[in-house]
Amino acid sequence: MSQNLIDLSLDAERLGRLDAALAAVEAELAGMAALGPDQIRELTKMGAKSEAFVRQATVAFGENPGVLPRNFDLEGFQRDLATLDALRPRMQRLTRIHERMSGTEIALGSDLMNAALEGYAVLKVSGKGEGMEALKRLLSQRFSRSPRSLADGTPEAVPAG
Repeated sequence: MSQNLIDLSLDAERLGRLDAALAAVEAELAGMAALGPDQIRELTKMGAKSEAFVRQATVAFGENPGVLPRNFDLEGFQRDLATLDALRPRMQRLTRIHERMSGTEIALGSDLMNAALEGYAVLKVSGKGEGMEALKRLLSQRFSRSPRSLADGTPEAVPAG
């Protein structure tokens, strides 16, 4: 293999520890919201400017709780802001972990694809007459330009043109 971006092995013991850690994280995140795209689209969003407004409102509300309506949950409002502040650094850590896992997946795929291409190139040249024709035909399908088949194996309809 001429390319080896990553050399990593995930043995059963390591995968077990990883799965246990992920299960613990999932258990701790059980109460968090899972919103669909339609729900997210309908929500009022808090961007950077809006966050400054919310933080100023927190101070103003805390200093003047008597002006708020009786049904305004000031403690819940303050608790939500504190929870957001506690959540963000953990989200940043998870984002970095996700980026590293995604990078590892891409590097492994690239290493594998390059090695397979190298091996295929050698097989095309040196595999003549050694009963390798079926294998070469199978591998060559990756480079075929014919219309793709549907998942059930029937060919795609090609529009008349």
